[in-house]
Amino acid sequence: MPSYAFILSVKPGFEEEYKRRHDQISEEMRQFLTEVGYKNYHIFLHKTDLIGYFECDDFERLKKLSSESDVNRRWGEYMGPIMNIELDPQTGFPYLLEEVFTHL
Repeated sequence: MPSYAFILSVKPGFEEEYKRRHDQISEEMRQFLTEVGYKNYHIFLHKTDLIGYFECDDFERLKKLSSESDVNRRWGEYMGPIMNIELDPQTGFPYLLEEVFTHL
């Protein structure tokens, strides 16, 4: 299954708030992640940097459904004020990292 990774960041001083909001993520948001195809999704925090990793069978479908989702839009509005979000204009998704090594 293809895997993907990206980098975003939390605004300085909001690291604990970022973690708190994810500790309290709604069941509706969890269902959305499953329905659009996120699998094995992880977010790691280092200082203010966030590294996201996930797997999915159909990335184009995931992006399309994400862009059309009210649940995802509301989550973005909720998280936006505490984050620095840079999207790739070609994909409307955070810039994906280039995979340079895999060990299975």
